[in-house]
Amino acid sequence: MPSLYDAFALTRTLTAPVNAWADAVRGFWSHPGMPLSRTPLGRMMAATGELTERATRRFPKPPFGLTTTTCDGQLVAVREVCVTRTPFCDLIHFKRTTDRADPRVLIIAPLSGHHASLLRDTVAALLPDHDLYITDWIDARLVPVSAGGFDLDDYIDVVGKFMALLGGDLHVIAVCQPAVPALAAVALLSEDADAAVPQSLTLMGGPVDTRISPTSPGQFALSRSLAWFESNLVHGVPFGEPGHRRRVYPGFLQLSAFVSMNAERHAKAQVELFRDVLRGDDDGAQAHRRFYDDYLAVMDLPAEYYLQTIARVFQNHELPRGELRYRGQRLVQPAAIRSTALMTIEGEHDDITGLGQTFAAHALCPNIPDDRREHHVQADAGHYGIFSGRRWRDEICPRLRRFIRRND
Repeated sequence: MPSLYDAFALTRTLTAPVNAWADAVRGFWSHPGMPLSRTPLGRMMAATGELTERATRRFPKPPFGLTTTTCDGQLVAVREVCVTRTPFCDLIHFKRTTDRADPRVLIIAPLSGHHASLLRDTVAALLPDHDLYITDWIDARLVPVSAGGFDLDDYIDVVGKFMALLGGDLHVIAVCQPAVPALAAVALLSEDADAAVPQSLTLMGGPVDTRISPTSPGQFALSRSLAWFESNLVHGVPFGEPGHRRRVYPGFLQLSAFVSMNAERHAKAQVELFRDVLRGDDDGAQAHRRFYDDYLAVMDLPAEYYLQTIARVFQNHELPRGELRYRGQRLVQPAAIRSTALMTIEGEHDDITGLGQTFAAHALCPNIPDDRREHHVQADAGHYGIFSGRRWRDEICPRLRRFIRRND
């Protein structure tokens, strides 16, 4: 019996001609050589074509597009280098053409629907003063079934493997969802007295204990049984994709959930794009395009990982209850963390990870000295505001930079 994912794939195929037609309309009426392109009629046709094209487009993975940065007042080139590759994740190095010996930093991007390039602003602000690496997760629909499964324990393994590869003189930043697996990986390495134990760990808006200040995503996870999530939200990748038959939580379902949280705001944004094109406000329209090219580009998640995250992080709260077991056997003990400095960052108005959920990590790590721990609540910031935008660049990043330098 065809699944919801099969129906979605068929719809994409059927709307492909509409997408091509709308793109042609937009291109024709906005072309500089078109005499009517600057008239009200031309702009209305271009705006109609653009909104139709974007509504029927499958947004591709956006590039980071960071080719330069500034070090010591000098413009230096940056290139992305894949350091190592696993079936589900690449480790990317933003290699700068500079001899500066800056702290080595690993950013663990969330595996929660969006691509790692959503953290472009995070990377750009950190690049001038850090030797930067990032986890670049692979869209599960592109991973063949022969590569095997991927669950929460596999996530912990990947994070630990990358920490070991980069060495103990490392600073780790986990943005949002990876707070739990990152904390677990550091705890396991610390208990083993492994040389790969990082110098510092920063958790930004992560669901360490979702019992605190519950938000809509956490409440939704508690409102249904795990069997309901598996029956209704897990589907096989359709025929024609590299990951055909892999069980996933599809990106288009995640996007529907993201949009529904602020549906009115997103609808107004589309109207504003239409108006910007009509007014000839190229800067306003381009700012909209940049944001939504990232926001609407989503990826499928491996079903095993998605279901385990729902059950172990949001329903059973295994980590804060002291019940999280790695591979079902070894108890994860954050109290084993002693030498790794800990910083937590939260947004005052975060509607995804409630205030206090990330701060909870400090109580789980009682053996970290007080002078090697820090907590920051960013005033007037929502979830995305703690890792992108003006408040991130002007207020949070300088504080994080000082924390890393102090514990290097």
